[in-house]
Amino acid sequence: MAGRAKAKDELDWSAFPAGAVTRFNRFVCLACIFDVFTKQLRLAPRTAYSDIKRHTPSAAELTGSPPARPYFVSEEKNPRCPYCNSAKRWHARLVTHRIEGGPASDAARRALMKSLPKSAGQFEVLEEKSTRQAVLYDWLDRMGRSFDFDRDDWLAEAARQYLARKQPKTDWGQVFAGIHAVRRSSRLEEGWEVDAGRLFLAPPLYHEVLLVQYLVSRSHKAGGRTFEGRLTVFELLHRLRRSGYLAAEHIEGEDQSALLDSLVAHLAGAEGAVKLRYLVDRREFLEKVKSVYAAYAA
Repeated sequence: MAGRAKAKDELDWSAFPAGAVTRFNRFVCLACIFDVFTKQLRLAPRTAYSDIKRHTPSAAELTGSPPARPYFVSEEKNPRCPYCNSAKRWHARLVTHRIEGGPASDAARRALMKSLPKSAGQFEVLEEKSTRQAVLYDWLDRMGRSFDFDRDDWLAEAARQYLARKQPKTDWGQVFAGIHAVRRSSRLEEGWEVDAGRLFLAPPLYHEVLLVQYLVSRSHKAGGRTFEGRLTVFELLHRLRRSGYLAAEHIEGEDQSALLDSLVAHLAGAEGAVKLRYLVDRREFLEKVKSVYAAYAA
């Protein structure tokens, strides 16, 4: 998000580490909501307006897939409600940013929250707890849904996104700008280096990239695609064992499913709960509720 021209009302997320913030866009159909309140519940438009204006959806309603009525997702310039076919003027956009708690993001989050207006319910904060493994799986799922697995460029993008999550202080966009290949280093014990347009990763880091690529793509076809070609889980684990990665990370066992679970847990990091905070931008919602109320009251 850093380095991009921001719209007037867009929040500045440049201080947050890569991968710590996830954006969710939802439209809410106010025609659907007002119809329920005024026709089914038989509330006066003014009462309906007051109740709707105070309402804050749950985190599941704002981020779940697929969304449920009256929420929907659309990339069209002039979308129609999939439930009642109402036009754009009856819709409000709710933008939600999920912030993963942690030392690298907590200071930036507190500074951002302090800068936001506190009146009129323009912003709401929802909180919930999750596990690091659940957060990792969610990240893998969202990343996988954004890739075209019939192309080859997703392999480098998956590596870049993992490295940005692993080492957020590095500008990986700049690093990858001049890279045409990613290789396992035969001399580095840790870290990475760039040489002649190639990114060399120390073996532990390189093998974690292979694991991420496998996890992202394994449901696409038989096995998963990686920098080392398409691998079955047996081939992946054999490669990690033969390279010494499993022994170095103290991951033991013979059962493939248990080993894969242990590897995912290792990628996710330390055990324990992760606090997730959802910052809900309600500014457009409040404006649209007011205009829709005026139409119902007329």
